[in-house]
Amino acid sequence: MSECIVLGAGMVGIGTALALQRHGRRVIVVDRRGPGQEASYGNAGLIQAEAVEPYGFPLDAASILSILTRRTNDVDWTWSALPALLPAVLRYAYHSLPGPYARIVPAFARLIARATSDHGALLAAAGAEDLIARNGYFAAYESGKTMDEAAAMAERLRREHDVPSVVLGGDELARAEPGLRCRLAGAVHWTGTWACSDPGGLVERYAALFVSNGGRILRGDAASLAPDAGGWRVRTEEGAHDAADVVVALGASSPRLLKRFGYSFPMVLKRGYHQHFASSAAPRVPFMDTDHGTLLSPMRLGVRVLTGAELNQMDAPPASRQITRSVRRARELFALEAPVEAAPWFGTRPCMPNMLPVVGPAQRHRGLWLNFGHGHQGFTLGPTTGALLAEQMAAPQH
Repeated sequence: MSECIVLGAGMVGIGTALALQRHGRRVIVVDRRGPGQEASYGNAGLIQAEAVEPYGFPLDAASILSILTRRTNDVDWTWSALPALLPAVLRYAYHSLPGPYARIVPAFARLIARATSDHGALLAAAGAEDLIARNGYFAAYESGKTMDEAAAMAERLRREHDVPSVVLGGDELARAEPGLRCRLAGAVHWTGTWACSDPGGLVERYAALFVSNGGRILRGDAASLAPDAGGWRVRTEEGAHDAADVVVALGASSPRLLKRFGYSFPMVLKRGYHQHFASSAAPRVPFMDTDHGTLLSPMRLGVRVLTGAELNQMDAPPASRQITRSVRRARELFALEAPVEAAPWFGTRPCMPNMLPVVGPAQRHRGLWLNFGHGHQGFTLGPTTGALLAEQMAAPQH
């Protein structure tokens, strides 16, 4: 068996490592931390079968004005980050125009269509079914106008992509979520989506499966990657390791590493925040208050309150505006008690301007492979793009 190094132990990296094992490869995963301890830990825990259309940049005048004036909690930004991020954001806006966006959706929808089945095979093999609920989630709306628009979208996605959902009125939503403290216009219940009660724990289970199959996970510095005779070399705590192939699956850190080798991957960096709270009246399923950019997700640690996206540099200090607003709104929706952590967690979503992950060979270096840029769907798509990349790596190289 030939050896391969995967840089990154998040959902994408571990999903790739498992797929390579299935193709008979001997694999080492290298990360500066343990499996699932960065962006894969901090998400909402949703395996989003309904997300067949990626999140485009809002182009209507009202949304743009809300973003520019920072009135919306969906998107925040800072002046200091704007010069560096603006070129990628403008590309993102271009690809969100109707013509380019229509060409992106079919490819993205094909990835999402197989996500739950790809996870399902790993869940069974890893003994991780106890972490998964298959009850979907609620996308709720305070405004009757946005609720009507959401219902129309749900019907369109059912018709065009066979996405299952149930539209609930305000009374039906109140019955479905008895802990809800205020009246809302209604919700779309996306019934095909799965929810994980411990996202980092699920990556750890998948990583344990990888190790039980003969794989190794080592602490090391991805920045030490360098060409070596016939392949690549990476330094780890156990010393240097060589391999014919290396996969860069470092999420938002991938462009920084690849820039050293002459590659430019403009990326829209979307930071997200969360904080857990004790609650005796938690939502029964993950609950997205769409009009207020706030998501509540029941987790083993408590109710995880999550924010929208903050456009910021990876090394910028944490901000408090979005998480403060989200926590305030979450308390209006459900009875939350004391916070579990002293301070909110934050991490960065790696979003490509064309909203499609980068999966395949690097163009100018033999044995250098790429799997990053999943945006909001790394947790959902890690096993899927890992399988697709492993198939490419197993094919004869010309």
